[in-house]
Amino acid sequence: MTITQHNLDGYGTPPIEWDRVRAVLDGPLPQAPGTGGPQRHTTWLTTTNPDGSPHVMPVGVQSVDGTWYFTSGPTTRKSRNLARDARCTVSVATEPFDLIIEGTADRVTDSSELTSVAAIYAADGWPAEVAGDALTAPFSAPSAGRAPWHLYRVQPTAVFALGTAEPFGATKFELG
Repeated sequence: MTITQHNLDGYGTPPIEWDRVRAVLDGPLPQAPGTGGPQRHTTWLTTTNPDGSPHVMPVGVQSVDGTWYFTSGPTTRKSRNLARDARCTVSVATEPFDLIIEGTADRVTDSSELTSVAAIYAADGWPAEVAGDALTAPFSAPSAGRAPWHLYRVQPTAVFALGTAEPFGATKFELG
């Protein structure tokens, strides 16, 4: 993968290093109170409504070998939006940076990938299991809709890192 870096900082701060950003992208983003900055990590998914307006909802993201996954009920607006237009933005505030990931969200239907990601969700405290070409569990977030839930894989085309701690900075990474 080719990564092109653009320094967006207008105050002379050097670009943020990709290795630092990648470490956050590959790491856990716990959602329990008091586990992240500010206070917890809420990951926001933005999709596009049929009229072109944005639709923003929280999603639980699981990082697996540097790939971000999330779930959504098939009848939710975010799933309907993604079925029509896979382009999306995912954003989260972390201690070293605010991160914005632009790209697409592709629905995962491969049984081995579903099984692998379900096992990681289960090890992290959400007892997900594969049910056909989706996931199920005794509970999920209220915004996910009812089970079963589709699993989506985020395919980033650009990542923005906006420093929230020393040395700050603002950098855009284009992935190709």
